Amino acid sequence: MCPVSHGLLDVQYAWDKLPVPSSLREFEQRWGSRREPLDFSGVWRFRELLPFAPPEQIVTIGEGQTILQQSDHVGRYVGVNDGCLHLQYEGLNPSGSFKDNGMTAASTHARMVGAKLAACASTGNTSASLAIYAGVSQQFRCIVFVGSGKIAYGKLSQALDYGATTLQIEGDFDDALMQVRAVCEQAGIYLCNSVNPFRLEGQKTIMYRVLEGLGWEVPDWIVVPGGNLGNSSAFGKAFLELKHLGLIDRLPRLAVINAAGANTLYELYEQQGLRWNDGHPEQSLIDTFYADMQAKNRRANTLASAIEINRPVNLTKCLRALDACDGVVREVSDEEILDGKAQVGAGGFGCEPASGASVAGAKLLRQQGVIAPSDRVVCILTGHQLKDPTATVNYHTQGGCRAANAPIVVPNDFEQIMEIIRQFG
Repeated sequence: MCPVSHGLLDVQYAWDKLPVPSSLREFEQRWGSRREPLDFSGVWRFRELLPFAPPEQIVTIGEGQTILQQSDHVGRYVGVNDGCLHLQYEGLNPSGSFKDNGMTAASTHARMVGAKLAACASTGNTSASLAIYAGVSQQFRCIVFVGSGKIAYGKLSQALDYGATTLQIEGDFDDALMQVRAVCEQAGIYLCNSVNPFRLEGQKTIMYRVLEGLGWEVPDWIVVPGGNLGNSSAFGKAFLELKHLGLIDRLPRLAVINAAGANTLYELYEQQGLRWNDGHPEQSLIDTFYADMQAKNRRANTLASAIEINRPVNLTKCLRALDACDGVVREVSDEEILDGKAQVGAGGFGCEPASGASVAGAKLLRQQGVIAPSDRVVCILTGHQLKDPTATVNYHTQGGCRAANAPIVVPNDFEQIMEIIRQFG
């Protein structure tokens, strides 16, 4: 364990003393032994690349059975050539979001250290994931802290149903995270937010599966929504390690997409020039930005509740990823996010609102000429559509939206029903 900066720890391995495959293709062999739980897991199938846990301690529930799907429909919306846009659909995880990739790793480490109680702050997905792992593993109990703002009922219902003790803080996610960190430190509770470096170790495997889906070829772009910045941080670490090990010959470019109502990274990186600076980012820029935010009581505000975060805990690690991957940051409006989400749905996948940010961001970068039409682009879909069905129904029924698909109201009359049916040929 090594510090990155400002108290965050990083898991670093003595790779020269560990068995590492000579080719990523060796991992494909484990598809033939999928009755073995560790080989069935889309995280632990790659266990040599996150070698911190003895096999007998690993907590797994079959996470990571996700797919990389080519989507020419969404690609045309974004503006890239057919065959160039892929969607990495993490909504197929057991709790319905990408969080399971990290929570299996954090739960495993919690078991390794003998934790009896674990906690997290959440906009919804983290609490659902921690609750399901606590319930299945029976190794520890869990407490989840949620804000009183726009937590989606689809996510809250999971934490309640899976048996988590749920504390609803009178505040937003940033308030909940501040409280849970203080409580865990004072009471010796195992913290499962992405400040926990083992969470990021599990989330690295999303990129391994992307590479596997592309025949182990590195794409030109990874586009990911930016909330607490755990995914972007984990992705950068994954590619840096693979390059160090000689398992890939180049790194993709990384685009992190903020919602305009929760755009801390965009403001600091693109507007104020904050950079990794070889591990020494200009802290005064961050401090001044947060002080101004506090003075003006500026709160995150977006329909994409999963990324409704103003103080991303992994900001520094994300700067490292952006530096390594020649990254860019953009902000998109809620309207653009929901339009992107609707295009994903019309192409055959349902995703939570935050996932639409990756599609909206790719479209914006294509319009700006940053992404070329021939570039191979992977957009990360972070969660399942049913995480927030209210947002979906509202988009399609309230009118005025770009890709709205409202129900057609028709009398209970056979002839009038047939009249509408005939319009479809």
